[in-house]
Amino acid sequence: MPPALSGVAIGSVVRVPLGGRRVRGHVVAVQQAAATERTLRDVVSVSGDLPIFNKRLLETVRWAAIHYVAPLAALLPRSGPPNLARAIHLGPFASAIPALASPLPEVSAAAAEGRHLRPQALIGSGPWHEAVGGTVAPVIAAGRSAMIVLPTQREAEQMTAALRAGFGHRVHLASSALPAAQVTATWVRAATAPGLILCGTREVALWPVADLGIAVVIEEGRRGMKARATPTLHVRDILRRRANVERFQLVFAGPVPTVETFGFGTHVHEPPARAWRLIEVVDRRDEPPGSGVLTERVRVAVRTTVRDAGTAFVMVHRRGYAPALRCARCGRLRQCPNCDAMADRTDECRRCQASLGSCVRCSGRRFQPLGAGVGRVTDELRRVVDGMVGHVGDAGAAVRVGTERDIPAVGDVDLAIVVDADAWLMAPHYRAGEDALRVLARVAGTVRRGGGRRAMIQTSAPGHDVLAALRSGHPSRFLRQTMSLRAESGFPPAGELMTVVVAGGDAASDSELRATTDNDGEVIGPAHSGDRMRWLVQGRDLRPTKVRLRQLVQKWRDAGVKVRVDADPIDL
Repeated sequence: MPPALSGVAIGSVVRVPLGGRRVRGHVVAVQQAAATERTLRDVVSVSGDLPIFNKRLLETVRWAAIHYVAPLAALLPRSGPPNLARAIHLGPFASAIPALASPLPEVSAAAAEGRHLRPQALIGSGPWHEAVGGTVAPVIAAGRSAMIVLPTQREAEQMTAALRAGFGHRVHLASSALPAAQVTATWVRAATAPGLILCGTREVALWPVADLGIAVVIEEGRRGMKARATPTLHVRDILRRRANVERFQLVFAGPVPTVETFGFGTHVHEPPARAWRLIEVVDRRDEPPGSGVLTERVRVAVRTTVRDAGTAFVMVHRRGYAPALRCARCGRLRQCPNCDAMADRTDECRRCQASLGSCVRCSGRRFQPLGAGVGRVTDELRRVVDGMVGHVGDAGAAVRVGTERDIPAVGDVDLAIVVDADAWLMAPHYRAGEDALRVLARVAGTVRRGGGRRAMIQTSAPGHDVLAALRSGHPSRFLRQTMSLRAESGFPPAGELMTVVVAGGDAASDSELRATTDNDGEVIGPAHSGDRMRWLVQGRDLRPTKVRLRQLVQKWRDAGVKVRVDADPIDL
């Protein structure tokens, strides 16, 4: 090795000659080779001053390459910054560390001392900056670092601002939405300066952090914690693997942990009191068809809140969800007679493709939507309290209307309303109940404490198990029940699921995919849509299948076929 390259280490970014040009590569092993061995390309230069991963982080990346059926070369750069990392001089931290009470004192002490406990889950409704600050303070005081991962940039910015009030310039923000130079500078600080707090979105889950003592994941069940594009990395699983390898402490915080987190031996800390505010379930079956989007009880509550100079948040279902429908003749909620999924205006179930047809109770053919978009709900509310209604973020609006994405910006209100809970309760995927409980609990978490303040949930299924868990203020029993149902069907965490989508393949694609399973799992499909074919692969342990599938996926892509593999899919 030339003298200029003597500092090459695992994780170094290098330049290698290939096809008449120099391409970027990443060093995954360093060893002495005999002079006669010419199986590898020569390294001609090193790019940047710092390795972007070490041996232990590389172990996690290798695991992720298999688990998410992705080339290792596609994952290695995710540990690095957007620009080349240049070493910078960093002086000692001068800011004091606040003396804060930890909600998990044993966990904080173990992380500060370098001891590794099993993952912890802290259930509550937030805001989380006080609990996070108390949890990481002993770790920072011991000179170790902390990582805080949040679902959105807005929430990461809010957490950063709140923690800086106590920890000063030890707190750093990172997100792919920020300028590349800023993200790179934060990466360098995190990789080289122990004793800081890194707040960021899901991208930081693969970053090297100097002397990482603890990682805290806020609301790991949110969709922002999982990449949509291949490879479909999930923060929960990446950090769970890293914590086992690197021996740092892992804490999940949120109102409702995922069934996977609940089922993987996580120590769950559920408060003795309610985890969120009081819930009032409003039975929409009491309202005659054609009475409008809002029930009379909700209208009265809105008028009373505005009269008493209070504020209200009204949430409609997310975009992409069809509103729940009920029969205009008898008022029964329209559901699939085969799988009980919520049905839309079409004549085919979106989950099982069963025929829907007329109302199963009275054979009626007209169906009334129970939910609506932001515009329609806003118009109806303005007829209830004229001039006091706006969207989330509108200054001076006593009643604010928004979707799930607006919840972080709501702040504290006196009344929270969910217009159509059935859109979540009966969504056509196997995580519908878990997701519904999480969303509704987040809405309840926007209500400030105090007598008379509450969340009102409109539904045509008041006896649903999710609503029973929501009223109790404790999600653990519901999660245990869900875990038992998943075990019966072989769904996560009892088994594994994976979807494979191929665009531009041929008739041989199906037989090739089935050959990769080698009886390790069941292949369901393909479902056809234009030139696309989609399969679901299910099994107790799909790792052997994934190892073989990586080769097949590369073969397909080399032939010009577009392939998307979704390990641990959220929707089916």
